[in-house]
Amino acid sequence: MRARRSCLSVPGSSAKFLAKAATLDADEVFFDLEDSVAPLEKEAARGNVVQALKEHEYKAPTKVLRVNGVYTRWCAKDLIEVVENAGEQLDCIMIPKVETVADVKFVSNMLRMIEQNMGFEKKIGIEVQIETALGLLNLPQIAACDDRIEDLILGPADMSASLGLPTVTAGEPIPGYETLDHFHYVLTHINIAARANNLQAIGGPYLLIRDLDGFRAAAMRERALGYDGKWALHPDQVIVLNEVFAPTQDEYDKAEAVLEHYAYVTEVERKGAVMFGKEMIDEASRKMAEQFAARGRAAGIKRVKQVKDFLGG
Repeated sequence: MRARRSCLSVPGSSAKFLAKAATLDADEVFFDLEDSVAPLEKEAARGNVVQALKEHEYKAPTKVLRVNGVYTRWCAKDLIEVVENAGEQLDCIMIPKVETVADVKFVSNMLRMIEQNMGFEKKIGIEVQIETALGLLNLPQIAACDDRIEDLILGPADMSASLGLPTVTAGEPIPGYETLDHFHYVLTHINIAARANNLQAIGGPYLLIRDLDGFRAAAMRERALGYDGKWALHPDQVIVLNEVFAPTQDEYDKAEAVLEHYAYVTEVERKGAVMFGKEMIDEASRKMAEQFAARGRAAGIKRVKQVKDFLGG
């Protein structure tokens, strides 16, 4: 599992931001050629991204290129020019506004040909961004269509427009629906499709970048729904996400202890259920603990407490 607590968006048209991003502690940096780049700057942005990937050593372990949508005139050249010249430095391609299986297959086949022609030893993954009603409708088929896919991402701004929501700022509560999250249905269905196909689920951007309290609240809601991480548009948001989407020390310690204790009781004592402190644990408990432990390991958390600390002796 890749750590994707914080996925930092960096416009490919800004050499300054591309250089700054190399120094930040985001789990993922994605170089954007789509919405954050003006149409007249898109071709130059490709060269900026290639240069940045070759010149900078990024702290982020995962580096991604967001291409323009497959329905635009830029997508094919985004793939050819950037992947051919810097593909060995890239981990994934992010496809925006995915609406059909064919959108994913186009990019996957382009990557296959580029990898073969360039002699790349690695296989580049795909991140799928769901931003329209049609994409949401076709989500189960999209999520299962290609083994390059690593995660599904909500695009809240375009989704708001596609669904006709009465808002011009993605992330703000909508009048008349303030007590509930108007994206709850969308977020839940993206997560269901992701988990059914062993993929990660990532929350989209929060556009009020100075409102860190609102941003944290949005991230906490997505964490509560099972999401692995969220987009960041500013370095301050990276700090918040790395905290929110990592297990707490106690959560991580408990998860590792549950796994260790359950392995002992099932393999040595040959029991299917056992008490763990004040609670009973069984195979379902192991599955819950495994996902917490995996996230903690990916975040680099080190275990402090042992099984005896939770059993009371």
